[in-house]
Amino acid sequence: MKLKIIAIVTICTMALGAAAAPARPSDIVLDWNESLLALAEAEDGFLTLKGLRTAAMAHLAMYDALSSIHETVPRYRYGQSTPQADPLSAVAQAAFVVGSEQFPDHVEKLAHRRDEWLARVADAKARAAGVALGEEVARLVLRDRAGDGWDSQAEYKWHPMGPGVYAEFAQHSDTPEGFIFGAGWARARGFALSAQDQFRAPPPPAINSDEYTRAFNEVKRVGRFQTLDRTPDQTHMALWWKDFAENSHNRLARDLVAKENLGLIDTARLFALLNASIFDAYVGVFDNKFFYNHWRPYTAIRWAAHDGNPATKPEEDWTNTHRHTYAFPSYPSAHGTACAAAMTVMADVFGDDYAFVMRTPRVDVGGPLSGKIDMHPATRRFDSFEEAAEECALSRLYLGIHFRYDSTAGVALGRLIGRNVLDNLLTCPRHPPHDVANVVGDQQRAVVCERHADGTP
Repeated sequence: MKLKIIAIVTICTMALGAAAAPARPSDIVLDWNESLLALAEAEDGFLTLKGLRTAAMAHLAMYDALSSIHETVPRYRYGQSTPQADPLSAVAQAAFVVGSEQFPDHVEKLAHRRDEWLARVADAKARAAGVALGEEVARLVLRDRAGDGWDSQAEYKWHPMGPGVYAEFAQHSDTPEGFIFGAGWARARGFALSAQDQFRAPPPPAINSDEYTRAFNEVKRVGRFQTLDRTPDQTHMALWWKDFAENSHNRLARDLVAKENLGLIDTARLFALLNASIFDAYVGVFDNKFFYNHWRPYTAIRWAAHDGNPATKPEEDWTNTHRHTYAFPSYPSAHGTACAAAMTVMADVFGDDYAFVMRTPRVDVGGPLSGKIDMHPATRRFDSFEEAAEECALSRLYLGIHFRYDSTAGVALGRLIGRNVLDNLLTCPRHPPHDVANVVGDQQRAVVCERHADGTP
């Protein structure tokens, strides 16, 4: 499979100066990716945007540092050229600075990991230059993302119960009375989004429409807990895709980078775009969710006697495969959106028709913090990233937490958001800065872009 490679300088020519060089130059990126996400999962189980945001910032800093060393374009924020710096040292320091700023309780552990990578570099002068570069670039990225609202709180106004209106189900979501999740996510600043509502999904079907009736009856039948209307493979699909997209897709990316022996700078680029796309997907989809405020199948099926649609029949004790419903509106599917955005980035790097095996060893028993179960088998095979994105979204139908149209709209939205990241995040020229503090970085990057465009070395 032909890969889409952007590096101007091949990694095999890098003067690493290492006493004990890694098996692959990209190993350092994979190591930091896995380590930072492990800290995030241990801290909050991916129930906030913190870990995903940290990974995106760290990989953007790694990429910018490497681009500076090899004088490649495009850049994210940093516009200087520092060919004398050691790449391993720059990457290690950039990841350490971002990670320690986000996870201050783990500074000692992160410093030990950084020092292990620095110990591989024998050239003291190049190592020092790399450390200085990694520090400077990481601080620039952190300043760029300061005040981006990733942890914003937003007030939610509950609406009177009515057909299609999101309703509370505290007992089924295992949340306190009056709790709703994710309203603040819709207010975060994306990495490539021009606004949170840049991409508006079309409205869900009317409750009295034939499309809604079909979707209602389908999820009632195949999303039910313990049903013969769902095949064993559909049940496996439903459970297997439970893992958070930021966890499962970074794991997949690590596997594919190792398999294809992707170069260092291309690996840094992949993970920067991947994590930024998932972050933007969550921002965009939660903006849509709270705009439409659409109800979940759990409410729709139990309350169907009052929905004004004579073709829908209630079942007051119905529950789903998941045995849990997330405490936020249904439309579009957040999981479907995140998967489609991530898979759009993967397809851009590895090719549209790239066949692969994806592994998910463990998933939640039910909702968050419900404990873990092992998946048997732990893998599923796909002929393309598009196929995987569609299956990811559809899994929520068989889990009983989404209508089919939630999943379909999520895939469409995710593809738009993923494409937007590819078109606008690490491009040359890039869209205007979000604030005045970024003007200098954008001007530096513009100079580099112009220099390479006219062939000037």
